[in-house]
Amino acid sequence: MNYTRNRLPAEWEDYEAVIIGWPHVDTDWAYILEDVQLTVIEIIESLVEDRIKVVVIAPDINEPISRLANLDSRYLLYCNVHTNDTWARDYGVITCLDGDNQPVLMDFKFNGWGLKFAADKDNLITSNLVKNGVLTGRVDNHLGFVLEGGSIESDGLGSILTTSQCLLSPNRNGQLSKNEIECYLNNALGSDRILWLDHGYLAGDDTDSHIDTLARLVSSDIIVYVKCDDPDDEHFTQLSLMEKELRSLRQSSGLCYNLIALPLPSPVYDQEGKRLPATYANFLITPHSILLPSYRQPHKDQLAQLIMQSIFPDRKVKTIDCTTLIQQHGSLHCMTMQVPFGVLSKSMFEFNSQS
Repeated sequence: MNYTRNRLPAEWEDYEAVIIGWPHVDTDWAYILEDVQLTVIEIIESLVEDRIKVVVIAPDINEPISRLANLDSRYLLYCNVHTNDTWARDYGVITCLDGDNQPVLMDFKFNGWGLKFAADKDNLITSNLVKNGVLTGRVDNHLGFVLEGGSIESDGLGSILTTSQCLLSPNRNGQLSKNEIECYLNNALGSDRILWLDHGYLAGDDTDSHIDTLARLVSSDIIVYVKCDDPDDEHFTQLSLMEKELRSLRQSSGLCYNLIALPLPSPVYDQEGKRLPATYANFLITPHSILLPSYRQPHKDQLAQLIMQSIFPDRKVKTIDCTTLIQQHGSLHCMTMQVPFGVLSKSMFEFNSQS
């Protein structure tokens, strides 16, 4: 077996399933629990419709089993796992492929986005899914290094796109220098270069500028990014500087990236009047479709949909209303974590579909 080099697949590559954390009464969703559960149900319905398996994790699986009873059980697996929150993108397993194209479960440390929120249960989710027989394969222990799935983008060819504000946060891996973090990521993920963005943020973002809210790799030569056209908007300067940085990035071939701008949604506020980090960049690429967040802004929602459809003519772009999700400062991509083929226990799914 050749374990000498891992590879972090791109999101647009084929994969088998998506992990989703079920919102429950002991999370910050309690005050809008029904609304957020309806949104999560819509996401799960869209995945099952595309024949993507869904692993639903919850401290009590009876509730999601009841709420999802009308869906094809062959595509659903439930696992009793205690959770602090629902943002599977950031605590879910990051899966690489080794030199023999076999999955490697990368168990990184999750510390609540730089010690902002409780994470004691979420940090154990990967190991608990392995213990419960849901995830199978080789496990690499990286619990000495903090890394969230939403903080990195991979082209599957050795390039990782990220932000310095997040990965250089002193409350994540503050004991390491930028060069040491680069070396660690390259060794762990099998990448050969890290593309850093030093600018770009969204008001109300708890993640310290996760890349999946700002700029996304959608092919080896295309980056989709959030653009602000309003000079009076608080984001204008930082997003303009980010756009300039993106223009300076080069593919491994030395060519410029093709840059495609997504509109910045009009301001969305919470109940206290604070601006929330609404973004169209927080979409999920599946093997058959694009699940795109919308925010009840018909013109901009439709424009974002048309842009994404032009990029992915072979996939159907489905919009999902994420005005409830954004109330807790996350959106659609944040709710989901994809896993490649060979990771899920087939016996678990077979037992689940028959029970």
